[in-house]
Amino acid sequence: MAELHVVGEILGASGFPSPKLSCKWSLIAGEGWKVIEGVTSGQTHVDLPTDDRYTIWSHPIDIHYGTKTLVGWPKLQLQVYHQDEYGRNELYGYGFIHLPTTPGTHELECPTWRPLGSTSDQLWSYFLGATPQLKKLDHIHSPMDRYRLNTISMGKVHVEVTVIVRNFDAYGVAL
Repeated sequence: MAELHVVGEILGASGFPSPKLSCKWSLIAGEGWKVIEGVTSGQTHVDLPTDDRYTIWSHPIDIHYGTKTLVGWPKLQLQVYHQDEYGRNELYGYGFIHLPTTPGTHELECPTWRPLGSTSDQLWSYFLGATPQLKKLDHIHSPMDRYRLNTISMGKVHVEVTVIVRNFDAYGVAL
């Protein structure tokens, strides 16, 4: 069985309208991928930055997959939330990135977006801080219905991962 090790961290975020951010993350892989060791989802702490331009999380990622296929190569799905002064969490953005297929250390930037909603949703969001959210999180990483959404660009999440591959050459795959 071919093996993929991904070790790294969600470094932080930049370009968001306000600080005090946290991030929920999950690794999504196809049916042919088996988790040998590690966790596939988690959440960072809420950072209270002194510099409003960059949020620092330094949240670890460590996963070990086994596979006999390249179909469904793992991707990292992210949800960024802003915590207001009352402790309420408001959605600030969704995003995803494919994990690199080449071995080595990679610095990645994940652009994020959030649904804009109707005019009444935008008013609701402005006065009460309740932004529209997706009912199905699959729309974040699958292109089927995402093109129909009216969205707004948000900030970027910075990720650093080291990809280690093993035994892919036994299946005729040179990475």
